[in-house]
Amino acid sequence: MSGVVAAFAALVSVAVLGYVIGAVKVLRASDELVLSRLAFFVATPALMFATVSRADLAALLSPVLLTEVIAVICTQLVFVLVAKLAWRRGTRQATIGALASSYVNAGNLGVPISLYVLGDAALVAPILLFQLLVLTPGAFLILDKGSRSARAVLLLPLRNPLTVASLLGLAFALTGVSLPVTVMRPIELLGGAAVPVALLAYGLSLYGSRSAPAAPEEAGVGKDIALAAALKAFAQPAVAYVTARFLLGLDGTPLLAATLFAALPTAQNIYVYAVTYDTGRRMARGTILLTTGLSIPIMTAIGAVLG
Repeated sequence: MSGVVAAFAALVSVAVLGYVIGAVKVLRASDELVLSRLAFFVATPALMFATVSRADLAALLSPVLLTEVIAVICTQLVFVLVAKLAWRRGTRQATIGALASSYVNAGNLGVPISLYVLGDAALVAPILLFQLLVLTPGAFLILDKGSRSARAVLLLPLRNPLTVASLLGLAFALTGVSLPVTVMRPIELLGGAAVPVALLAYGLSLYGSRSAPAAPEEAGVGKDIALAAALKAFAQPAVAYVTARFLLGLDGTPLLAATLFAALPTAQNIYVYAVTYDTGRRMARGTILLTTGLSIPIMTAIGAVLG
């Protein structure tokens, strides 16, 4: 247990440093975008390729993925039923809400937790691929309402560097081919920057969101935010734990991994989707901020109990 708590303490310390360097103006709040892009387009893809290419395929196809799929389906179903039947939300707004209540930050936070708390960055790879290859295209098909072809929508995830890097790594793992050391070393060097850069960007984003002016709320959107945040922060990890522990009989690291990954906050790209489709943007932003604030104490508690 002490090892898990110590790992969380290290992650939180770096995130707090990001907040501090924003507060003392070493970096501007707007610099969070630069750090996030560096992590997203360069460092984290390098880490995912290096990790997945040498991963045990049995670990990539572990029951943890099934646990996450069940938890996602349950939380999305609850949100859609409430939003559509009780609150009469439109299909597009309900879709953004369903994503906000279930789509975890597997990149910026999932990778650091998988690596430093669970000891293997490959554990989060199946969840990352599931979200990018299944959830995202499915949501786009609904949000587009025929404005794009199904083929174009299905190919969109392949523009994501994390997806491409993970799939390339999976191809190397399946074939057993290894790159020369002279090629892998710079990839590993770049991958080593993924976790600290992502955490610094995360902390800096918290400071930026604190100092940003509040936008006027849409009528009744507070209910959507409260429901999506409650489902994401509390219901999803609870469903994942029950599924993993009692339906699949998992314990130890797999049980901890399934519960922790489900407790990750809503991913920032849900806000990007909301802005792109001009629907539910305040709901997406509010849910991301609320679940981000709740996630660290919740995940730390989970690690202390199950670790």
